[in-house]
Amino acid sequence: MSRRIRLATTAIAASFRVASSMLLGLSISAAATAGSAWAQTAAAGVDPHAALLAETSYPSASQCAVCHRQIYNEWSSSNHAYASISPMFHKFEQAINELASGTVGTFCVRCHQGAGTQRGEPREKPLWERSAAAREGVTCISCHRVQEEYGRANGERLIEPGDVSAPVFNAHESTGLGKVIAENDFYKVATTPAERGSRIHLRALKNEQIGKSEFCLSCHQVAVHPGIKLEVVWEQYRAAPAAQQGVVCQECHMGKVPGKPMGYAVGPTAVVNGQAVEPNRKHSNHSFYGPGYPIAHPGIFPHNPKAENHSIQEWLRYDYRAGWGNPEFEDKVEKNQIKAEFPQEWADRVDREEAFEVIQENLQRLEEKRKLRVAVMENGSKIDGPFFGSTPRLGQSLSFTYRVANTSTGHNFPSGSLGAQPEIWLNVALTDPAGKTVWESGYTDSNGDMADLHSHDVAASRIKHDDQLFNLQTKFLTTNVKGTDREMYLPINFDVDQLPFIRPATIPTTVLNHPPFIRMEGRSLPPLSSRNANYSVTGSALSAPGKYRLSVRLRSRAEPIYFMRFVGATVEMEQAMNEWLIDIHPYAVEFEVK
Repeated sequence: MSRRIRLATTAIAASFRVASSMLLGLSISAAATAGSAWAQTAAAGVDPHAALLAETSYPSASQCAVCHRQIYNEWSSSNHAYASISPMFHKFEQAINELASGTVGTFCVRCHQGAGTQRGEPREKPLWERSAAAREGVTCISCHRVQEEYGRANGERLIEPGDVSAPVFNAHESTGLGKVIAENDFYKVATTPAERGSRIHLRALKNEQIGKSEFCLSCHQVAVHPGIKLEVVWEQYRAAPAAQQGVVCQECHMGKVPGKPMGYAVGPTAVVNGQAVEPNRKHSNHSFYGPGYPIAHPGIFPHNPKAENHSIQEWLRYDYRAGWGNPEFEDKVEKNQIKAEFPQEWADRVDREEAFEVIQENLQRLEEKRKLRVAVMENGSKIDGPFFGSTPRLGQSLSFTYRVANTSTGHNFPSGSLGAQPEIWLNVALTDPAGKTVWESGYTDSNGDMADLHSHDVAASRIKHDDQLFNLQTKFLTTNVKGTDREMYLPINFDVDQLPFIRPATIPTTVLNHPPFIRMEGRSLPPLSSRNANYSVTGSALSAPGKYRLSVRLRSRAEPIYFMRFVGATVEMEQAMNEWLIDIHPYAVEFEVK
């Protein structure tokens, strides 16, 4: 039976649930979820009224999208929207909890799944069993329902509960909302549960903190128990020129130009019943420009209301890489030119084709995200060179330098989480007159990792260690039981203590200037600084006269594959991680060797 037929047979029952739920301020999509939750909680002996109230007290972003479609579309593919869905986050968070015997608790999820944590959802609860707001990670209410000002709270801040009609908080006064409420018949909005129309928030209160850098602090300056700073962006920003100049985080990450404080676009505060409200207000872009990217199934992310006809588990069983739903693929299946077996929920061609359209739409949005990611990183960095130490000569060794600069005034390059910090390294290759690569640094192994100390291929002697590697990835140094420090990608010392990640130091870190047995080796570039990458090529590489070519690029990836394997990532996750590897400022120069 196709999904269309199954949906039709339940339409009457669903319409009853929707009608009942609309009286409680639920959207149609939320009503379907509520209907399922109602039956489950009643069967479990829990008061369904209390469960429904808890759900509607934390509205989903899809409810906000009714009037704020542009903002919803920007947010829906953002790193904030991805925070709860990220399979890498879940693998990492579970591994850390297992290493620490569960004592980490809700430390991670209170940033990544704030609404769910506040609702009391267990940290280990599967994504498909969570509330809509929890699945949305850093969702609308994560910022616009925060009333109090917080400092270094390590992600623990209160979302003011309330249904969709409860007040929201913005950095500016809203004059348009009063007009919409006063003319609610024209705008077709409901100001009470008894009225027909779209439910909207009935007050928009000014709260200046949401427009300040300090608002980002509680999740972007985070310390773990031994004293290691896991997130350091605020600390870097506070000491940066941008802070001294009064430039706030929002100007670069929500402004008109990714990564540069060049003002904001303009647009309507909302579009209600097709009518633009305050059409020329400052528009803060909710794409939240940054270097992060998703590796989740494109049926699950970006958030897309069209995808909600299928559960997360069903999407995970949809093989989009095989071409399911593509008309050309489906025609070949019908003609027995392709042998394919489908799980029961995807047995119907119509369902697969509808899913294919959702996938294509989401892949297009991810491509737009990729372009924003390249833009924000190229707008904050620069490569100069090569600068030769001497004139290139046939058969003689060659030395040269590239200068890598952080042109941003806001924070280090790279910044963000120092737990397996985002990778940025320089890849330089020399090709001879015949087009053959005769020397390279910044090459990758068979897994896509740099050839550093952690490469599996280097450890197995399948490739050589890259002795000239220019790598900006911060690492941890942990103390061994015997001998010297050891470079690690997590601040976990397996030699000395099985629970160092969560155990507080017995000696104040202010005495040692770092936690006992753990310290960081920072390699990132501070704002407006530069560093030289020095290279040397043996004379044997310049064995033929003619025109040589030096190619250079900065390469960026969120996680190394060896770290992903450490936390138990799947092959699909590894593949997606490498597919999002990008090149920054790629260019080449040619020179003559005589």
